[in-house]
Amino acid sequence: MPLRLRPWLSDPLLLLCLTAGLFAFVVQSGELGTADTTFRLQTTHWLWTSDPQVLPNDYPEFGIRGRGSHIYSWYGIGQSLLMLPADVVGTWIAHWSIFSEYQDDPAVRSIVVSYSTNILVNVLTALIAFRLLRQFCFCVRESVLGVLALMFCTTHLHYTQNMMENNYIMLLTLAGFSFQYEWLRTGSKRALFWGSAALGLNLLTRLTTGLDLMAVGVFLLLILWFENVRGHELPKKFLEYCKIAAPVYAFFLLIDRLYEFYRFGSFTNTYVPLFAKEQRALHPDLPPNFPWSTPFLHGFLGPLFKPEKSIFLFDPLLILALVLLLVLWKNLASDVRAYSVASLFLLLAYISFYARYTYWAGDFAWGDRYVSTAVEFTTLLAVPLLLRHRQSLNPWLWSGGIAIVFISLIIQLASLAFWLPLEIYQMETLGHPTFVIALRFENIAAFALGKMQVWGLNTDAMNWDRWDYVHITTWNFLPFLLRRVGVAPRWVVNVVFTVWAAALVALGLTLFRLRVILVKLASEAPRRV
Repeated sequence: MPLRLRPWLSDPLLLLCLTAGLFAFVVQSGELGTADTTFRLQTTHWLWTSDPQVLPNDYPEFGIRGRGSHIYSWYGIGQSLLMLPADVVGTWIAHWSIFSEYQDDPAVRSIVVSYSTNILVNVLTALIAFRLLRQFCFCVRESVLGVLALMFCTTHLHYTQNMMENNYIMLLTLAGFSFQYEWLRTGSKRALFWGSAALGLNLLTRLTTGLDLMAVGVFLLLILWFENVRGHELPKKFLEYCKIAAPVYAFFLLIDRLYEFYRFGSFTNTYVPLFAKEQRALHPDLPPNFPWSTPFLHGFLGPLFKPEKSIFLFDPLLILALVLLLVLWKNLASDVRAYSVASLFLLLAYISFYARYTYWAGDFAWGDRYVSTAVEFTTLLAVPLLLRHRQSLNPWLWSGGIAIVFISLIIQLASLAFWLPLEIYQMETLGHPTFVIALRFENIAAFALGKMQVWGLNTDAMNWDRWDYVHITTWNFLPFLLRRVGVAPRWVVNVVFTVWAAALVALGLTLFRLRVILVKLASEAPRRV
């Protein structure tokens, strides 16, 4: 048996995937994380059952009246399609006799959907991010540690627990970068097709991911430019690209438009004008330009400097990435330069696009969810660059970089501790501005020491219903949530705790084994200068 297991225990990529899967498993709460994902799961259910797309009690707060006076969701269908297999299985399991008397949250169906979907997306993201870093000629050790930094030290970790669209969008965009880059280097039409399909599929998730599609195009164009490809070669490459990519993009855009026509009777419009009309009817005090009523400068600077949403506070690894790009720019390969510029272009594009949006900060979310994925694209290079150029960096920069990585890890782990609306609700009492990160650490310390009331963080004093109160007053992991809700039998809670603890041990052992392999690789490989 040890001999047969040895190849598995010595493959860093397999250990990386196992780490991604185990970590996604242990951080789950069993809940979908937000109402947005719950609404999208209802659309999933509508796809294959007789249920309505929007439940009657959710309207008019959610949903838009469309064709035939039916109420439809205003979201794209991408994430709903992603959850379809898990929803079918979860619904089937929820009807087993053993669960017949359990109807409380976290529901069996949401547990199956959140666990299976988040684990799948996390493992695939680890694979594709590793593939892209290797394409940029980072060594195995640098690539593995870069992926671990992405999973553990950026907001990607938070959205592994709270299943918004972010990580799915990132997976598809990374696939677009990787496969279209392969086409540029090898001429593989198959790679270009799959890269285009990934970016096209993103359009079904959120139409603004057209910006991601543009960013990948900028990436390819910049590589050619940095490598002095000029003259007739540029239009020739562009024509080759369009012959395959354009029909694929058109196909997915057509699906999106057909879905829009099915719901609201228009091929060219989006849901936003209908949403604005209905909201103004419900709330006459809304400005006439709702939902584009935020002053541009306020919405542009908010994601950068507002303490409730600043990308530098929620993703400190971005600071390290920007510093390293400035310091090392002249030493970077053309593809790394192109990726850096393209990712920064994407970040600025998202900030600018949502700057005038009324809910520019993503509303109920950890950080600014509209731009956090673009931030993660830039931070992907931070740790690999830090490791590759260690010998040429100022010792203070190296030490500062390691400190930022550690701080980022602590912040992201803290983001998992409680259900994400906690600080948002508290700000209704505390006012603005509030340093959410500091408040989260205060909440962790208060809850751990049993001093919520002494520290003025007593949830009884706030206007929450029982569901909110129960979910916020416990650690946001499935075993603790099941115990706090108090509906599941005690033996079930004990079994879940046992499985969770075993998964934690397995994760620790996997990380230890991965560390051993990476240390061995570092000792065998010649040092880069």
